[in-house]
Amino acid sequence: MDTLQHLIAHYGYGGLFLLLMLGVVGPPVPDETLLAFAGYLVYRGDLLLAPTLLSGFLGSACGITLSYLIGSTSGYFLITRYGSKAHIGPEKVRRVHDWFERRGRWTLAIGYYVPGVRHLTALVAGAAKLEYPVFAAFAYLGALVWSGTFVLLGYFMGEEWNRVSGNWHWVVPIAVALAGSGAILWTNRRRR
Repeated sequence: MDTLQHLIAHYGYGGLFLLLMLGVVGPPVPDETLLAFAGYLVYRGDLLLAPTLLSGFLGSACGITLSYLIGSTSGYFLITRYGSKAHIGPEKVRRVHDWFERRGRWTLAIGYYVPGVRHLTALVAGAAKLEYPVFAAFAYLGALVWSGTFVLLGYFMGEEWNRVSGNWHWVVPIAVALAGSGAILWTNRRRR
């Protein structure tokens, strides 16, 4: 983790972008911690808020797009070629696609807050041939809210960052609850 923090401190916005892009595609990178650390660097004055938020969003969005493309090419190929051996046929792919169309697209936005889920949702959406505009709308909304949540969390923690950074096991659920509450309020307000 210290090496990753050093990369962000040294390479700034480009380092944050690259680490997040790679972290969303799959390698085990502590994305939330990196975003909060970047927010702490904004608090210290080492980075500026707007470019940090933009780097976090773009890195996350590029990473999930890459996962979607891998799913829509390699994943779909593997399913059509070998799916029958795992009892995954065209009917199951169609049902997953329909589920994404009805409700599953929200997993693209909310899945960012659940480690492991953010890695799989885009792969599955791509393999199920979810249309790119639908994918982009929900995945990029999730990238924006998720990256912004943790950058701002690190910024507002300020000097408490060093004390809290080892205790993410309780910080992440709080951030998920806040983001979920915000999404519910936004949805209810939009329905009215």
